Amino acid sequence: MSDENKKNLDINVIVATDCGSTTTKAILIQKIQDETGKWVYRQTFRGEAPTTVEAPFEDVTMGVLNAINELEDLSGLKILDDDNNIIRPAKGKIGTDVYISTSSAGGGLQMMVTGVVRNMSAESAERAALAAGAIVMDVISANDKRLAHEQIERIRQLRPDMMLLAGGIDGGTKSHVMEMTELVSAAAPQPRLGGLLPIIYAGNQDVVEAVKDKLGAKTDLSIVDNVRPTLDDENIAPARDKIHDLFMEHVMAQAPGYKKLMKMTDVPIMPTPGAVGLIMEEIAKRDGINVVGVDIGGATTDVFSVFDTKFNRTVSANLGMSYSISNVFAEAGLPNVMRWVPFNMNEKQLRNSIKNKMIRPTTIPQKLEDLVLEQAVAKEALRLSFVQHREFATELKGTQKKRTISDAFAQGGGDGSLINMMRLDMLVGSGGVLSHAPKRVQTALMLLDSFQPEGFTTLTVDSIFMMPQLGVLTEISPEAAVQVFERDCIIYLGESIAPVGHAKKKDDIIAEYKIEMPDGKIITEKLKYGSMKKYPLAVGEKAKLTITPNAKFDMGAGKGKSMTKEVSGGVVGLIIDGRGRPLNLPTEASERVRKLTEWMEELEIYPTKVFKDNKEV
Repeated sequence: MSDENKKNLDINVIVATDCGSTTTKAILIQKIQDETGKWVYRQTFRGEAPTTVEAPFEDVTMGVLNAINELEDLSGLKILDDDNNIIRPAKGKIGTDVYISTSSAGGGLQMMVTGVVRNMSAESAERAALAAGAIVMDVISANDKRLAHEQIERIRQLRPDMMLLAGGIDGGTKSHVMEMTELVSAAAPQPRLGGLLPIIYAGNQDVVEAVKDKLGAKTDLSIVDNVRPTLDDENIAPARDKIHDLFMEHVMAQAPGYKKLMKMTDVPIMPTPGAVGLIMEEIAKRDGINVVGVDIGGATTDVFSVFDTKFNRTVSANLGMSYSISNVFAEAGLPNVMRWVPFNMNEKQLRNSIKNKMIRPTTIPQKLEDLVLEQAVAKEALRLSFVQHREFATELKGTQKKRTISDAFAQGGGDGSLINMMRLDMLVGSGGVLSHAPKRVQTALMLLDSFQPEGFTTLTVDSIFMMPQLGVLTEISPEAAVQVFERDCIIYLGESIAPVGHAKKKDDIIAEYKIEMPDGKIITEKLKYGSMKKYPLAVGEKAKLTITPNAKFDMGAGKGKSMTKEVSGGVVGLIIDGRGRPLNLPTEASERVRKLTEWMEELEIYPTKVFKDNKEV
C-alpha cells in the first residue's frame, strides 16, 4: 500500500492478527460513536485459534483464517469471501478496510551480530538487531576473549536466521574488520530455515568491496550505512530497516504459508517484539513521557524503554515463565526467589514445582501456594531482565562527546545509563503472568517489586496483549493505534508513590503526606519506613497529593523537599510504598514472612490466613 493510498484511505474497520508460536490472535477494530457522540476507534471483538505453521497443517494462513472466522461469528460481520479472501473495502457489515499482521511463529527472528570492539561497534550492531525485534543469539567481537576456532564453532552451532556484521568507523580500522569477515567466511554459516544465509554488512564503508569479495558468493550479502560511522555517532536505522526487509524476504518466506499471508496484508508483516516497540514509541512521543514496558513470556522476556525519545529494547532469551523457568531459578538463586514468598517451603518441593512447570508449560496454578510461587519467580525474571536492560541502555561508550540523534532509534552520548527511574512516567506490564493475574493488585505488586519505580509512576498492564497489532497499525493510522491503546489495551492500575532512600530503624517516620480526594475528603498520614499503604481512587478520578519526605529521602525534588502532584486513579488506586529504594528486604525467615504478610494484607494481595494456618507448605 503506497503512502498516498494510506493518506487517502478512510479507515473504519481494521482486522489485525498476531501469529504466535502456539496461538494466533485476531482483533477487530471499528470506528464507532462513543457516549458523547464522538467517532473513535475501539477494539470490539477478539478471536483466536491454534497457530498452524507446523505439521500436520504447515500453513500459517489456516490458523489466521480460523481466528478471523471466530471474529465473524462473534461480530456478525462477513470478512472473508467464499474463497477465503479478505473482502476490501468495508461496506456495511461486509469486509474490512485494512488487514495487518505480526508474527513470532517459528521462533521469531534469530540473529547473530559481530563487531570489532564489544562495547562499541558490536554493541551498536546489537542495538540495531534488537530494535528490529530480533533475538540476538550471540555477539562475536575481536575482543570477546574466545579463540578464533571457538567463535567459528559457535557460529556453526547456532544457525541464525541472519547475521549483522559491523566494525570500524568510516575511514578507520580495516584489518580488524576483515579479520571478523574472514572468521564468518570460514564458518560458512547455514541458516536455520535453509537457503543462503542473509548477511548485512554495516561497518567501515572503506572495506565494502573486500567484504563483497569474501562473502558475496557464499551468502546473500546486503550493504548498508555504518552503524557506528564515527566514535561520537550511532546510526542504526539503515541496518534496522534492512533487517525488517530481509525478515520478510527470507525468514517469513521460508515458513509454511507465509508467502500467502504476505499477499493478504496491507503492510509488511512485522516481528512481534518490533511491533510492540513501535506502539511504545508512539505513546511516548505523543504524550511526551518516559516509558518502560515489559513482555514476559514462556521462554523470553522483552524489556522496552523510551527516555527522552531514545528507544531501547533488550530480550532476555533464557528468562521466561515456562520453558525457561528453571533458568530463572538457577540465575536468581533460591534466596532471591524465597524472599517474595510469605511462608516457609521445603526446598525439594520448591524445585519440583518449578521443574513441573518447565515440562508442562501450559499448566496454570491450581492452589494459592502455587500462584504465590509462580509470581515470586516472575518477580525475579522481571528483575533480572531489567538489570540486563539497564546495562545495555547506556549512552555511547568510547566517547565523551554528545551523541547526534538522527531518528527515534538513535541513542545518546557518554557512558551513563539512559534509564532514570525517578524520571519514569509510565510502567507497562504485559505477558500471561501479568495480564492474567487473578487480581490486578497482584500485577501491581509484581511490577513494584521487580522494577522498583521511584517517585511518582503510573502503573499499567496490557489487558489481552494486543500491543503487537497496535504497533504495526501505527504504520497506517497512528490515531487508531493510540486510541485503541488507551481505551481498550491498557488497564490503568493506579499510581505508585515511592520515596527514595533508607532509614536506620524500620518504623522511622520517613515522610508526611496529604491526599485531597475528588469527593473533598482529605487524608493526612505519616509514612513509616518499611510500610505500604493503598487508597482507592477509581479509573478517571484524580486526587491532589502533597508529600514531604524527611532529610534522608527524595521524591524527585531533592532530599527533604516537598512535592505536590495531581495523581490519577486506576483499578488498584494509589499505592504509597515506604519500603525505600533500592529495596532492602528482611533476610531472616520469620521477619521476612511477617513483613510480606503485612504488605499483602494492606494491599489485599492474597488471603494470607491460608499461609498463617500452615507453618510449612
